[in-house]
Amino acid sequence: MARDISHTRGDAPPATAKDPSVTAAGIAADRDEDALVAKTVTINRPRQTLYAFWRDFRNLPLFMENIESVTAIDENRSHWKVKAPADATVEWDSIIVEDIPGRVIEWRSVDDASVKNSGRIEFRDSTNGRGSWVSAVIAYDPPAGKLGRAIATLFGREPKLQARRDLRRFKQLMETGEISNSEPPYAAPRGD
Repeated sequence: MARDISHTRGDAPPATAKDPSVTAAGIAADRDEDALVAKTVTINRPRQTLYAFWRDFRNLPLFMENIESVTAIDENRSHWKVKAPADATVEWDSIIVEDIPGRVIEWRSVDDASVKNSGRIEFRDSTNGRGSWVSAVIAYDPPAGKLGRAIATLFGREPKLQARRDLRRFKQLMETGEISNSEPPYAAPRGD
């Protein structure tokens, strides 16, 4: 189950830290008004396996509902196509700024991106020996500011809501090999 992140580069989650800003979270952002998403999930798989699956960005649309595609441009650059509210899509290029195999992937969007964003995914061994902790910290600047964030929330595409669902789906996929779905036509038949 996804929960608020237990740390970023310090001890407290950004929501409870003395300084819950993007800069304090340790990721690149153009300004501190950017939205900050921080979540952690425990997955009963080795962190190397989880890192390798995530690092192949073509896998992200398998569990991230809003991502239509991620295309590698080269070793450190990729092109993202993401669903937006009202059946629109947004696209941007991202660059990896830190990559520690089996441990960390950190990225930021290029300067002219339509949705400025940056983030960090950390993979750590759990302290109880039962799998790994996957922590996601994401900063983003929604188009149209607060209005854009409100519209995205209305359509269920706001990153704070989506991050929790996507990490839960990643956990399901990595632990069971599939993602449960209660939506027709894949769900069991419902009585009338």
